[in-house]
Amino acid sequence: MLPKMTTELLKQLRQVMKNSKYVSEPIQAYIVPSGDAHQSEYIAPCDCRREFICGFNGSAGTAIITEQHAAMWTDGRYFLQGSQQMDSNWILMKMGLKDTPTQEDWLVSVLPQGSKVGVDPSIIPADQWKRMNKVLKCAGHVLVPVKANLIDAIWADRPPRPCKPLMTLDLSFTGISWREKITALRGKMTERKALWFVVTALDDVAWLFNLRGSDVEYNPVFFAYAIIGIDTIRLFIDGNRLVDTHVREHLFLDSAQDPELHIQVLPYDSILNVMKSICETLSPHEKIWLSDKASYALIQAIPKDHRYLTPYTPICIAKAVKNMTEAEGMRKAHIKDAVALCELFNWLEKEVPKGNITEIIASDKAEEFRRQQENFVDLSFATISSTGPNGAIIHYKPSPETNRTLSLNEIYLLDSGAQYKDGTTDVTRTMHFGTPTMYEKECFTYVLKGHIAVSAAIFPNGTKGHLLDSFARSALWDQGLDYLHGTGHGVGAFLNVHEGPCGISYKTFADEPLEAGMIVSDEPGYYEDGSFGIRIENVVIVVPAKTKYNFSNRGSLTFEPLTLVPIQTKMILVHLLTQRECDWLNDYHRKCREVIGLELEQQGRHGALQWLIRETEPISQAH
Repeated sequence: MLPKMTTELLKQLRQVMKNSKYVSEPIQAYIVPSGDAHQSEYIAPCDCRREFICGFNGSAGTAIITEQHAAMWTDGRYFLQGSQQMDSNWILMKMGLKDTPTQEDWLVSVLPQGSKVGVDPSIIPADQWKRMNKVLKCAGHVLVPVKANLIDAIWADRPPRPCKPLMTLDLSFTGISWREKITALRGKMTERKALWFVVTALDDVAWLFNLRGSDVEYNPVFFAYAIIGIDTIRLFIDGNRLVDTHVREHLFLDSAQDPELHIQVLPYDSILNVMKSICETLSPHEKIWLSDKASYALIQAIPKDHRYLTPYTPICIAKAVKNMTEAEGMRKAHIKDAVALCELFNWLEKEVPKGNITEIIASDKAEEFRRQQENFVDLSFATISSTGPNGAIIHYKPSPETNRTLSLNEIYLLDSGAQYKDGTTDVTRTMHFGTPTMYEKECFTYVLKGHIAVSAAIFPNGTKGHLLDSFARSALWDQGLDYLHGTGHGVGAFLNVHEGPCGISYKTFADEPLEAGMIVSDEPGYYEDGSFGIRIENVVIVVPAKTKYNFSNRGSLTFEPLTLVPIQTKMILVHLLTQRECDWLNDYHRKCREVIGLELEQQGRHGALQWLIRETEPISQAH
């Protein structure tokens, strides 16, 4: 993997930083966040500004360019990838390590007194602006909003913003109509005395209106904002997408009977102007409710006294707690996904010994088997298909330059998922097609112990996910091992594969308590640079748990796995498992055999069925 050469680009950017055509006065530093105007994690090509300037294309990272230096901050998932994709102009800032300065502390240390730091206000989240501004101000610097994006000024062939057709979802997939969702939202607004609610996140807009799109790869979303009033609805979207009859009927049928549910369609780019004109009509105590992660530009358009900011909005919470229809859809999607993966692993087991299967071939084959399933729409993220040392790159994506051949003497890690109309999947399995070493089996077993500890955990209502993170690490910690990523993330229902407001992470971010109906991943791992990577990931749904006692009448919760794909038993050192862990694995494999076996039989996939039966044989301590 050759790094991107950035000398010329940095020179051009530094010239633009002084050019009065773009900045009212010269700036000494420029911040390039990784998101778009909706603070999305995964973004359209036209918004990949950080990748354009530094070459690093991971989903998380911030680049900062000063007159003398260029630095890029990212987390443990991307340390290896960042170091490979960036040239010597860049300093890689490894977040989470104790010697790594924060962005603001680094700026204070390198900038001359009284410097101006610029950023595009439509891209930086307001909470981030607030934090940076405070530190910079104390040190005598100024954070300034630069209206013209300076990367765009030097990006000659920047792609246009996508504007692809929309897809409507009926009640058989959503369980609740968009009208009911708006009514429920207005109920929450009335409780909080908010006159307006601004929807900025793309998946929130898609969920609220029961629409899906394909503007962003792997994420079934489309570029839009919405402003919901107590008796009006404004949708900011480029209008040529609403000519489709299905979309028009979905949004506008019945609205004549109920004017409060009539949608006014406005141009996507007019959100700021409309926001400002709404603010001009507000009485003193009237509030506008929006996420504190909305862009600084959007929040600045609202006078301070009229803002009601919360980290997680009612849409975010309602979207995370799946209703019965969504939960059932997710179950169906995971059954289809398991069928595809049983087909794949059965095929790989036969083909790998012949020595002609590469990471890319395996990745393409996984997609081919998924495409054969009903209601398949797309993959849910770029497939991580990695063998040997590539497995240690946590978010590795095979490319022609890095593509290795699968063999009988290296571990193979496949982290993949799909978008089906009924749900979103994300599963990782680590396989060995030959004979694993004792050390590989030992590491795999500690990861499995962590996976089971989370999956089988019983915890009181009101527990936050970060309290479960050390359950996943305990067996690894006992041996002096660990991994540098979170243990789990929320998963959308035919929406983004990474979804707030819940997760399982060592970072004690303001995650919301886990509730029955929330869906998260359980994915501990272990990575040895230059050798191998191990990760075992299931998607699980939070369900009520029966316990002997019920302290303070709180009630308890646990997880039910939605992913039903065998975990390779030849990678396990059974003597390291407790009886309870053995029982958990045998119960899990029995369910895989019963549920997926039936589906494989119905689809006439007999080879994969034989593979499944073989892979789900019970294990016992007697081994």
